[in-house]
Amino acid sequence: MTSKTLDSFLNDSILDLKERGLYNEIDAVEGANGPVIQIQGKELINLSSNNYLGLATDERLKHVAKAAIESHGVGAGAVRTINGTLDLHITLEDKIAAFKGTEAAISYQSGFNCNMAAISAVMDKHDAILSDSLNHASIIDGCRLSKAKIIRFEHSDMDDLRTKAKEAVASGQYNKIMVITDGVFSMDGDIAKLPEIVEIAEAYDLITYVDDAHGSGVTGKGAGTVKHFGLQDKIDFQMGTLSKAIGVVGGYVAGKANLINWLKVSSRPFLFSTAVSPADAIASTKAIELLMESTELNERLWENGNYLKEGLKKIGFSIGNSETPITPCIIGDEKAAQQFSKRLFEEGVYAKSIVFPTVPRGTGRVRNMPTAAHTKEMLDESIAVYEKVGKEMGLI
Repeated sequence: MTSKTLDSFLNDSILDLKERGLYNEIDAVEGANGPVIQIQGKELINLSSNNYLGLATDERLKHVAKAAIESHGVGAGAVRTINGTLDLHITLEDKIAAFKGTEAAISYQSGFNCNMAAISAVMDKHDAILSDSLNHASIIDGCRLSKAKIIRFEHSDMDDLRTKAKEAVASGQYNKIMVITDGVFSMDGDIAKLPEIVEIAEAYDLITYVDDAHGSGVTGKGAGTVKHFGLQDKIDFQMGTLSKAIGVVGGYVAGKANLINWLKVSSRPFLFSTAVSPADAIASTKAIELLMESTELNERLWENGNYLKEGLKKIGFSIGNSETPITPCIIGDEKAAQQFSKRLFEEGVYAKSIVFPTVPRGTGRVRNMPTAAHTKEMLDESIAVYEKVGKEMGLI
């Protein structure tokens, strides 16, 4: 017999979320996650994936992944510190370091794991972390795990950051102080003010940490937000994911060799979780090689992003202050955002609604992610559907 207390909690909580328009229905994609997908037997233009460059279905990545399965098997077989470090993992980490312009890099099983691993390996209860108020959930959880004092500063507000950094240093309470920010904020598409952050960090001797999960492959002609600003020698931690623009799965931290050496002996997901598969490692390496060799996919991504933005703005949608291809259509009311997403689905466009707690209450939206793999015809069709549904619902 299951717990009546648990059943009551779950039933009441799920009902409450549904009544407030905050319950997320999960759809299964039937096949590959490309520019066009199939869900429930229906073909849809896909504007919800993070497959920014279309590499998740790239034939070159599939080829090397298949070869790696033949040569190395389907799994790493152990944690990295026993005998789960394959030559393919070393090759991947060397390639990441070259890509990011750092001395070394360490790879993890996911981007979320990176933030859980790296922050808590360096920061502890005697330290403080200055964290942007819109930082990703994995940063927030990583900060909490470290037990450091978390000091939030207003989103991209450099005056607030400077004031709070000055106060933290003057208090004399902390051994180390870190400032941590997303490079690209995934729900609004704006870019962190890294030059100003570095200036403040240098003035107050702050450790700098940039989560560039949505910047790698996108900003800096593909090399990321840190390189976009030419700050690879100024940022202590460059964290990123291999599951978005890179198209595979996993994450990494790039930085000085002594930092990476420390993470290899102290970060718990590295120590206690089996490494990514050989196929994932070699496919990620191949994707990074492609980005280092050519900016073609990156340029196509930006071209498509700008095209969709202009089209949605022209018909009257609010897309916020995005500086990247990430294109939010901000609706406001959570139930309206979910209904809007549902109607888009019915008309052949898959654009998932994003509501609290992923975004602040009252800022429900549909987040659009045009990729390098979309054609102009797909984007034109999507804009036409947005106009039809938007007018029908009185949103434009």
